Amino acid sequence: MKFVIVGYGRVGTRTARILREEGHEVIVVERDAEKAKRARSDGFETVEGDGGEESVLDEADLDTVDAVGGMTGDLNVNFAACMVGKHHGCRTVLRIDEDYREEIYEKYADDVDEIIYPERLGAAGAKTALLGGDFNVVSDLTEKLQLTVFTIREGSPLVGERISSVDLPTTARIYAHGRTDEPLTIPLPGTRIEADDRIAVIVASDAVETVRQSVLPAA
Repeated sequence: MKFVIVGYGRVGTRTARILREEGHEVIVVERDAEKAKRARSDGFETVEGDGGEESVLDEADLDTVDAVGGMTGDLNVNFAACMVGKHHGCRTVLRIDEDYREEIYEKYADDVDEIIYPERLGAAGAKTALLGGDFNVVSDLTEKLQLTVFTIREGSPLVGERISSVDLPTTARIYAHGRTDEPLTIPLPGTRIEADDRIAVIVASDAVETVRQSVLPAA
């Protein structure tokens, strides 16, 4: 698959590297000259310019791209990039740095395919680690692990299961859970999974497809 990552800061860099490690084609769009230079030195095809401008994104040939991720620290740039991507039929993922607020979610949720909150998830992981919880994302996220979100559809064997009872590969852990149109948060072990819920799973890169198959509706 082919992806455009707008922003080569901390989040964008990590996302681009993971996608490349999985064999995908990645194009980086970055307006900061030094970050653009770093992206090129890291081996990524790079478009230097404002990712919120359609003329800049056109250089990435969006008609051949599967998804666009607005990963900068500027919400307006991220949203503009997603809207351009959506116009070209791309899946769109919007990064928001602010803590979840209902009005923020409602403002953007209907216009993009997915909203992510990296800082919120990171803070939740740190809190869990400090409390002695099992999902220590601070120490567990290494080069061989990734965080993947799955939507649980009607007919999935996970519907009705408690979080603590879900049978996943030993290299996978459920880190966060969210109901439809709700933010992802660290769940209680007794939380039951419902149809259309989302679960965020920390999983070894080579086990992602195994986890995906285990959450699909029964044939």
